[in-house]
Amino acid sequence: MRQTKIIASISDSRCEVDFIRSLYNAGMNVARINTAHITTESGKKLIDNIREVSEKIAILIDTKGPEIRTKNVLQEITVKQGEMIDVSGQFENSDQKNLSVSYTGFVADLPIGAQILIDDGDIELIVSEKTPTKLICTVGNDGTIKNNKSINVPSVSIQLPSISEKDKKFILFAIENDLDFIAHSFVRNKKDIEAVQEILDEHNSEIKIIAKIENLDGVTNIDEILKEAYGIMVARGDLGIELPAEKIPTIQRQLIRKSVKYKKPVIIATQMLHSMIEHPRPTRAEVSDVANAIFSRTDAIMLSGETAYGKYPEEAVKTFDRIAKEVEPSKQKRNDITIPLVQQETPVYLADLAIKAANELKPKAIVTSTTTGRTSRYLAAFRPDVPIIAMCHSMRTVREMALSYGVEPTFLEVKKNKFKIEKAAIDSLIADGLITEDDLIIYIGGRFGKDCGATFIEISTAGKLT
Repeated sequence: MRQTKIIASISDSRCEVDFIRSLYNAGMNVARINTAHITTESGKKLIDNIREVSEKIAILIDTKGPEIRTKNVLQEITVKQGEMIDVSGQFENSDQKNLSVSYTGFVADLPIGAQILIDDGDIELIVSEKTPTKLICTVGNDGTIKNNKSINVPSVSIQLPSISEKDKKFILFAIENDLDFIAHSFVRNKKDIEAVQEILDEHNSEIKIIAKIENLDGVTNIDEILKEAYGIMVARGDLGIELPAEKIPTIQRQLIRKSVKYKKPVIIATQMLHSMIEHPRPTRAEVSDVANAIFSRTDAIMLSGETAYGKYPEEAVKTFDRIAKEVEPSKQKRNDITIPLVQQETPVYLADLAIKAANELKPKAIVTSTTTGRTSRYLAAFRPDVPIIAMCHSMRTVREMALSYGVEPTFLEVKKNKFKIEKAAIDSLIADGLITEDDLIIYIGGRFGKDCGATFIEISTAGKLT
């Protein structure tokens, strides 16, 4: 089976049940919804259609986070290199001499010499002087400034609130519709995660937070972010604007390694098969990019425009699937990431023992019964060569496992006795044809409940465990 998970973005303009089913059949594990392009009404239709295809498809929804955009550009502004233009969050409208931005504290946060990048870096402005009310900027290159375009300020910490009013609306929308993941944009530190978690806690929501890392603050503060978030997404679009492009491959690898050590899922995103928006086949460079993310041990890879509005969405998912299946068997053990064994955390020790045994004995699968998915995530962190079959006691946990490397989740009703759970799990897998009675398996079990976890490990043929 393919071990690397696939996320596909779906827009409300193309979300028919048959279309979503085609992506699912091609290999999609998680459906991503971008709130920048939907309303709550169109989002509800999208969610309903995803769930009609399969209750195993996890749904991830983005927030926009603390972003800045050009504002009130009533007519496009043509600028030439060397010209001067004033920038402020206090201007009412934008014109040839003044550019209004959506953040009122913009002037206070930026120093002289700061670089302002507009529309994914198409236009560069350099702050030459500043007054209390405006930034006096020099235009770095010819171009056209349009309304509502993104603004990035590399290496400058912006003091925007973590959650906008629109974000709050969609977080509540996610809670109301019992979604699985919220990917919060432009996370800078743990406080940004805590702000989202506070809203979730107020509504007793079990939605998990994925921190999108797309600026220098997020990279610098990755340890505290990983301690608070369920996982991270390396969002290379804005990250490649905020930081020099040549630094991104190294940062991507470092962020993957950090995530694996913290035993948290990590997603690599943005322009992975970008040419397939228009063309039926990827470039060789794109194939190598996807392969390198898999070699580096990412949990998941993500498609954006390729499936949201591209011409070849199903083929893009199939391409991901083919690359992963080709690359995964050729990974070298010497590149595995050492997982720290946390003191007094029994499931981590058992996961470590199970992986070491699997490397020597080559079982058919590692099987575990899980309430929260914790033991499965620990196993996934070791990136084993054999499948991890997670017998989950809730459908929410089944969907959460859609982001964990090498985990094949399936639903199993709760049994009060831990040995009855084990027997039911093995019987179910034999009945479904996933294993036979003669197959060697490693089983990790324990006491039922969120505060318990794995407490024992068994190695035997399946027939002897039923």
